[in-house]
Amino acid sequence: METGSIIALLSGPDQPGLVSRVSSWIFLRGGNIKHADQHKDTEANIFFQRVEWLSSDSDPAAEAEAFQRFASDELGMEVQVALSNERPKVALFVSKFDHCFHDTILRFKSGEMFGQLACIISNHTDLLAASQSYGIPFYHVPVTAETKEEAENRQIEIVEKEDVKLIVMARYMQVLSERFLQTVGSPVINIHHSFLPAFAGGRPYHQAHSRGVKLIGATAHYATADLDEGPIIHQDVTRINHRNSVQDLIRKGRDLEKSVFAQAIRLHLENRILVYNNKTVVFD
Repeated sequence: METGSIIALLSGPDQPGLVSRVSSWIFLRGGNIKHADQHKDTEANIFFQRVEWLSSDSDPAAEAEAFQRFASDELGMEVQVALSNERPKVALFVSKFDHCFHDTILRFKSGEMFGQLACIISNHTDLLAASQSYGIPFYHVPVTAETKEEAENRQIEIVEKEDVKLIVMARYMQVLSERFLQTVGSPVINIHHSFLPAFAGGRPYHQAHSRGVKLIGATAHYATADLDEGPIIHQDVTRINHRNSVQDLIRKGRDLEKSVFAQAIRLHLENRILVYNNKTVVFD
């Protein structure tokens, strides 16, 4: 995405002429469309579109606001608008597993992600030294059954202080409460170490091994109050066979987790995801 482009995500009841009216609005203001894609859910009669254009306006933010009013008031669509040069701040939640932790940080540091890694929040101190070596603020917030509400209040304070717009759970081994998810004010992406909806919950690779499956996978999804039931963003699989041990499955699975997690974060930060009815439309 180039500096100065505007990205809009639209969804709503399908009606004739939507694509034409959107493109005409952009054309009449001197904009140049870089990317446009749409999808219709024929069963629900819902139209989805992602459109990205280069603005000729000296104030792209004002044009983005004007488009949002147009899409909402005149088209009756739900709309999200962003600028390509915005770099939303991201908080990384982690416990002790470090494979997604290191991989995610290095991708941000290389400039691969269109965001800023603002802080790391952990219920353990195992990754404190590593966080310091990366130069990223580290917050230790212990969590027990007795202190969970207090700990989540502290996490919300940190997220607000750091102006975080997205939380990513890099194998953060705590269940976020419904109150936290409703209060925190930002989406939460979780990486689950299995191909959901199969083998949800704990020890999925052990479950897969005992079941004798021939494929294992990883799933990145938005966290919701229903554990492991949130809208799925991205998934991938790898083949296994009878010779693979549980440790083989874990090793292969962790490779999948890193790539699937990274792709989900990238898609979100590039404004390519629309959520509806606990599903996602992902524009590539």
